[in-house]
Amino acid sequence: MVIKQQKGVALITVMLIVALIAILATQMTARLQLQMQRTTNIGSNQQAYWYAMGAEAFAKRVLLQSLEDDAEVTHLGQIWAQGENTFPVALGQITGEISDLQGCFNLNALRADEDDNDNAGTVNGTKKSITRTAFEELLIALAIEGVGSFEAEYMADALTDWLDTNSGISGSGGAEDNDYASKEFPYLAANNYLASFAELRIVEHFTVPVINKLKEYTCILPNTNLNKVNINTIAEDKPEILVAMLGISQNDASQALSARGDEGFTTVEDFFSLAELSKADISAEQKKQFAVKSEYFKLKATASFNNSYFALNTIMKVDNKNNISVISRIIGRE
Repeated sequence: MVIKQQKGVALITVMLIVALIAILATQMTARLQLQMQRTTNIGSNQQAYWYAMGAEAFAKRVLLQSLEDDAEVTHLGQIWAQGENTFPVALGQITGEISDLQGCFNLNALRADEDDNDNAGTVNGTKKSITRTAFEELLIALAIEGVGSFEAEYMADALTDWLDTNSGISGSGGAEDNDYASKEFPYLAANNYLASFAELRIVEHFTVPVINKLKEYTCILPNTNLNKVNINTIAEDKPEILVAMLGISQNDASQALSARGDEGFTTVEDFFSLAELSKADISAEQKKQFAVKSEYFKLKATASFNNSYFALNTIMKVDNKNNISVISRIIGRE
């Protein structure tokens, strides 16, 4: 009887050991599969990254070719301005689009040098730069619900204070460190250039509808208050930019953009000699806001490989010797 009990215990022990081994083997197999999948994903992500970097290298070549073909003028008839293009590659595809960052209003232009008042004028009794006035007029021209001249002035005040280097309030709508530090989740004003549109979410008075609308008509040039809008690359359906910067009617602005032709204007003077503009009261300082050649370009690229995706936003600058350098890379969708 004792021998039978011992055999029963031994059998149960063996069964427990077998079950334990089976559990361990299952866990080891699952972990091995997970590690293999993780390794595959890392490899796929790396390949998607290099596809995106390849798109960046290709964009440089496209811009160089455009500069070789026409070194003095940038216009929408050049090969870089063909819109979004998709190229198939092994186990994936690459999509890219080049845009001119000087075909829109630079928000960082509101960070004017504090000792530079050459382009300032008096508006409603207050000294305002031409750039500041244009920004307010753009907000009004965009016809955003709930945004009038009062709201536009407050947003311009707040953005000016966010960008400038001093701690003084620029106007009744301005905000500096004390205002932001008193919030539920306190922070300080940047007192520096904007890095992205997302940063506007923490600037006083700016709402999501306003930011989303501004994305269509404005841009952010990194670390510069350059305010040179290329008249040849303003989108034809964005006459509000000219309305704001020149103080002309939307009809005149639309006609001026339609008159550019396939290769645009060769000089700024040709643009302002148009009948629609020559009749308007446009100052020399307002004309200085425009150019026919661009320095800053942006590439929006997405790459896929084996179900892995990579998004890249690259800002490139062309120097006076037509050399192209990358000055900013943002990974992910904006």
